[in-house]
Amino acid sequence: MGYFRELPDILYQSPLPHKKSSVDYVAIKNIFRRTKLFDYLSDNVSFFNKYIIEDGDRPDTVAENLYGNSELDYIVVLTAGITNINHEWPLQDFQIYNFTLSKYGSEEKMNEIKYYKTYEIRDSENRQILPPDFIVDSSFKVDGSALRRGTNRFTVINQSGNLQLDDKNQYTVATDNIARPVTYYEYEIEENEKRRQIDILRPSYVPNFISDLRDITRYSKNSRYISGSIISTEPTNLIP
Repeated sequence: MGYFRELPDILYQSPLPHKKSSVDYVAIKNIFRRTKLFDYLSDNVSFFNKYIIEDGDRPDTVAENLYGNSELDYIVVLTAGITNINHEWPLQDFQIYNFTLSKYGSEEKMNEIKYYKTYEIRDSENRQILPPDFIVDSSFKVDGSALRRGTNRFTVINQSGNLQLDDKNQYTVATDNIARPVTYYEYEIEENEKRRQIDILRPSYVPNFISDLRDITRYSKNSRYISGSIISTEPTNLIP
């Protein structure tokens, strides 16, 4: 990934057993400079477009498609806010089943109900009584048994407490189903689909981004300064 070429180095005291002295150093990439970069990205949200990762896409294929250069894959990863590519990049459809089976240990477990999600319910005057996709458990119920109620509050009850929804007048609810079960397998599919939606840097901003990246990650002069891309650490153990 070309990103690591852009990161500055730290000359770190060698941990190798065959080092000759305390002034033997190894060069490592300073990944902590990412913090300054993420601050820069969060301050410039207008640079981005929304992008849907298709099944089989990789950072390098997305970069090739958008920027004409697969080595700009690090721009895709950084602007998407991804810090762990193995866990945050969406799995392919055929991988979801194996991932879920491995995570939960058996088909029986992965097909158990994790929680329920509410359906949207509206009254006879098309007012929303219950919002969609409200996560509830098996004890969830609507307060009261009659379909027609005259109250100023609509109360949803579950084990975590009551949720009260505003309602000014009497309303009629005509439905039997208020929530649907979501299995662990379906949950993992939904979470994977969420990861497909990322922010991506607009192609016209790529040259400026690369230039700014190099400026942001350069070191300022200090006691450990060697160059804009290299600093050293202080030796901690002296070897004669």
